Amino acid sequence: MHSLNGLRQQFQYTFNESHKRARIVIGLGTCGIAAGAEKVWTAVSNYIETQGLEIAMMATGCVGMCYAEPLMEVHLPGEPRFIYGNLKPENAVAILKRHLQEGSPSPEYIVAQDPRGYEAAANIVKLGDTPFYKEQVKNVLGRCGLIDPDQISHYIACHGYEALEKVLDEMSPIKVIREISNSGLRGRGGGGFPTGRKWEAAYNSPGSKKYVVCNADEGDPGAFMDRSILEGDPHELLEGMAICGYAIGADEGYIYVRAEYPLAIKRLQKAIHDAESVGILGDNILDSGFNFKIHIAAGAGAFVCGEETALMHSIEGKRGMPRMRPPYPAQSGLWDKPTNINNVETYANIPHIIRRGADWFAGMGTGNSKGSKVFALTGKIKRTGLAEVPIGISLRDIVFNIGGGIQNDKGYKAVQIGGPSGGCIPESLLDTPVDYDSLLQLGAMMGSGGLVIMDEDTCMVDVARYFLHFTQDESCGKCAPCREGTMRMLQILEKICDGQGRPEDLDTLESLCRVVQSTSLCGLGQSAPNPVLATLRYFRSEYEAHIYDKKCPAGVCTNLLTYKINAEKCKGCTLCKNVCPVDAIAGERKQPHTIIEDMCIRCGTCISKCTFNAIYKG
Repeated sequence: MHSLNGLRQQFQYTFNESHKRARIVIGLGTCGIAAGAEKVWTAVSNYIETQGLEIAMMATGCVGMCYAEPLMEVHLPGEPRFIYGNLKPENAVAILKRHLQEGSPSPEYIVAQDPRGYEAAANIVKLGDTPFYKEQVKNVLGRCGLIDPDQISHYIACHGYEALEKVLDEMSPIKVIREISNSGLRGRGGGGFPTGRKWEAAYNSPGSKKYVVCNADEGDPGAFMDRSILEGDPHELLEGMAICGYAIGADEGYIYVRAEYPLAIKRLQKAIHDAESVGILGDNILDSGFNFKIHIAAGAGAFVCGEETALMHSIEGKRGMPRMRPPYPAQSGLWDKPTNINNVETYANIPHIIRRGADWFAGMGTGNSKGSKVFALTGKIKRTGLAEVPIGISLRDIVFNIGGGIQNDKGYKAVQIGGPSGGCIPESLLDTPVDYDSLLQLGAMMGSGGLVIMDEDTCMVDVARYFLHFTQDESCGKCAPCREGTMRMLQILEKICDGQGRPEDLDTLESLCRVVQSTSLCGLGQSAPNPVLATLRYFRSEYEAHIYDKKCPAGVCTNLLTYKINAEKCKGCTLCKNVCPVDAIAGERKQPHTIIEDMCIRCGTCISKCTFNAIYKG
């Protein structure tokens, strides 16, 4: 069999030599670009060019610190790598000038440094010792932010495709499947089904034509784990899919990626082209006789296409709607052929398990939940971004140690885990270990890994309404329980939020939830009630306040609010009166004002304009 050893040695030498030269690295993932990283790149590259400096520039993916984007790494020979954050084009250039001309970093913009064999600069924390990274592990995200995702040479230099070589040279298909089974890897896309069992079912299905499918239709609000892997290390996915193809006997694969991820699609296309050009994908891979080709199918943004049977229909050119199971995809999937479907993160774990061994992977995690898991931290949290942690870590550690706690030091209310299909975890359960079984006992689920953190100003009834509105809107309408049941549940929640709720509505809600859970055709409908059930379970008092007291404790539901003016604080400046769109504020200049409740539309403009904090929600 042809080996990549010669090519790898060449790439490793080039990659290592590049680290010995002056270099600027800028994160150009979607999060960085949205924060203005392209403008930083342009300004820095223009400065380097006009000054005639011999400094290389490299674009990379997301390193995980989305809260500090745009990020720029400055690496001079013999010095640590200094990582600057929260940059603008002008201060990025100023930082670089100071660094080059004075040999002095700019501490006010330093996020961290990575010594990489050099002495650490005084008073500057190492990257791995920052609170954000201290409790993380870097497996799936290990190369993200460190390599240029458009350079296959960088991937190969960093142990890339070693696992594929190993299985083609040393392992039979069933031995590969046994290794994955022994690792304890479970699907990272939501359901948590054992990956080895899924592969073995496809392997045992008869047929000369089989498919490998990657579900990259990441549709949960607040989730961007898969996108960051695709943008930061696309070859990791390709290698995992190729190993799966070898194991189950497939020669063709599809990556179903949402069209809203144009950068991910672009980098995947280049990665596939480059892998084919060096004989790692395509026909007779590495002279082994194994053939495997990968195609990209762009989805149109329908949330239901995250369900595996709907996804396959979409790839086939049909309307994305689920079908009954069995038969399962492993027996009859894409074009009625045996098919294995996993998500991006699941496949991305495969090369690490093969290269480092099942025991290494199984050494992380808890009883039935092994390895590490990538989470996206969003919402009212200080450090938004990506965190890869050992399964079994507590929610408290993720939210407060890694995430830095709640924005503006407000009180914690809940964390929504598992997207629209998950549940809301209250403060009393923050010490729950994050693993598949523990979360299910709480009425939540691991899901794909989105964590939406909510503060004390969040109305949990409104949260349930929001997520149910999302799932109801995304329902394909094929089955009546999901189509009609979620609509009726949403109507009840909207009544409660509008102050029209009745005590019996809570019993009706719970009854509808159970029916929709047990009778819906696919996972979207079966899990749609989860946010409602979780909020009823842990925040029932908020529902009761809406129904009995006609009050929204968080001050969110507009129809349940009244705006009042504290006469002792009001100075009669007339600012609130001047901005009120419906003339609902009365009073003379330098005299306390009042709000005419029957006219007030509760827009909140008066509160935002009052400089004396005299207006409050009653």
